[in-house]
Order: sequence, then C-alpha cells, then structure tokens
Amino acid sequence: MKIVVLSDTHLPKRKNGLPDRLLEELKDAELIIHAGDWLTIDVYHQLRAYGRVEGVYGNVDHEDIIGLLSSKKIVEAGGFRFGITHGHGKGKTTEKRAIVEFEGENVDCIIYGHSHIPVKRYEGNLLIFNPGSPTDKRRQKLFSFGVLTLSDKITAEHIFFNEE
Repeated sequence: MKIVVLSDTHLPKRKNGLPDRLLEELKDAELIIHAGDWLTIDVYHQLRAYGRVEGVYGNVDHEDIIGLLSSKKIVEAGGFRFGITHGHGKGKTTEKRAIVEFEGENVDCIIYGHSHIPVKRYEGNLLIFNPGSPTDKRRQKLFSFGVLTLSDKITAEHIFFNEE
C-alpha cells in the first residue's frame, strides 16, 4: 500500500497549486494524509480527486477546514495505526508536542507538520515523520513530501525536489 504524506501546503498563499512532482506521486496513492495548514478547502477537494484523504487542521486553516477535520486523528491502514496532528501549540518543540499528543494511543507512526522541517526517525519501533512542505520550504534547501510504503513494515521516504 502506498500512502502520500504532505503538510503545510498554505495554498493559495505560497503557490497557485500543488507541484507537478507531488501530483505525479498522487496518481497511484491508495491513501493521502495531510498534516494541516491546508489554508483553504480547495486543497482538500483537489486531493480528493486522487483518492481517499485523511487529515487534520493546522493553525492557519480557514473555518471550512476546521469544520471538516479535527486537530488530532488516528487512521488505520495496512494493519498499522497512524497518529496525525499538526503539532502547533505552546511549550516544547513541535515534534515533542506531536509525540505527547499520542501518548498511550498505541500508534505505529506519528505524522506531524507545522515546522516545515522534514523528519524521519524512530523512537524504538515508533516512526516519527514530518513530510516537510511541497509548497513552502522556508529555510530548507528543497521542497518535500513523504511516501510511506506498507508491507509487513512501514517504509518511509522523503521526496525532495526543487520546482521554482
């Protein structure tokens, strides 16, 4: 099973649309996960054209997104449990806030956004994953999003690209 993971699209503020590199990966995705800061509902509808979309709202999202999604979600796919949150808030780092959000929830992977910094690391068997941003790289050299491949394990990779 292939899952495309993205966050912090901030559309249309940062770009006019989703980049071609991302759109190419969406064509055969079985699930799309967005970790917040969509900005407008249009991004949700565009992603839905490619398949099943799961996600949460972030700190800059419009009311239509907040009305549709929650701030925290657990999604089951391919026999694994994914905890999704944006990661915004006060105190701690973005990553630590995301981890605390799912304490005691028995998830296999925590997906978060907010920082725009790609992260792939493990705490024991728990995958901690931030896809970065495909449209607002901030201080990163490249834009990014993630692809998770599910088999008997979760294989995670970042797709880095520069589309100016």
